[in-house]
Amino acid sequence: MTSNLGYAKPLFILAFDHRASFLKLVGEEAASDAKLVIYEGFKKAVSAGTPPKEHGGILVDEEYGDSIHRDAINEGYISVLTVEKSGQDEFDFEYGEKFGEHIEKYRPTFAKALIRYNPEGDEELNARQRSKLKILSDYCHETGYKFLIEPLILPTEKQLEIVNGDRGQYDNQIRYELMARMIKELQND
Repeated sequence: MTSNLGYAKPLFILAFDHRASFLKLVGEEAASDAKLVIYEGFKKAVSAGTPPKEHGGILVDEEYGDSIHRDAINEGYISVLTVEKSGQDEFDFEYGEKFGEHIEKYRPTFAKALIRYNPEGDEELNARQRSKLKILSDYCHETGYKFLIEPLILPTEKQLEIVNGDRGQYDNQIRYELMARMIKELQND
C-alpha cells in the first residue's frame, strides 16, 4: 500500500502524549486515568462541533493511551501515535526495530516522532536522527500512514550568545531560519 504525501486539510491535534514529564506530575498509577479524562474532554468538544470531527485529532502515547487509541480509531477520529522514546536527547524508536508492529497494532492516521534537532548543532547526532527518521518515513509511505515530525530546535550556546541569552529573541530572530534549514536537511535525506 502506498500513500499520497502531505496532508492538506485543517488539523487540530490535542496532544497528551507526555510520559516522563507527565508521570512526575500525576504519578504512574494515575497516568492512564488522567489521560482518559483528557480524551473525554476531546470527545465532548468534537460532539459540540469544535473542532469538527473531520479536523480534530488526538496525539497520545501507547503506554498510557492504549484504550484511548482503540476507542478513537473505532469512533473514526484522527489519531496520532507517538513512536519515539520519551525524554531522549536523540530520537530513537520506543520499540526499536518493532516500531512497525506497534503502528500496525493501532493503525493510526499519523505516526509521530519528536526530535531535538538544530542544523548548527552536533552534525553526527543530526545525521543519526535523519537516518532513523528516513526509516520511519519510508515505512509510513510504504504502508499508507501519514508521518508527522514534532521538532524542538533548542539553541546552541553560540546562538544564545548572539541574542544575549534572550530565548524570546532567539525564537523571533534565529529559530525560524533554523526550522527552514532543518526541513531542507530532512527532505534531502
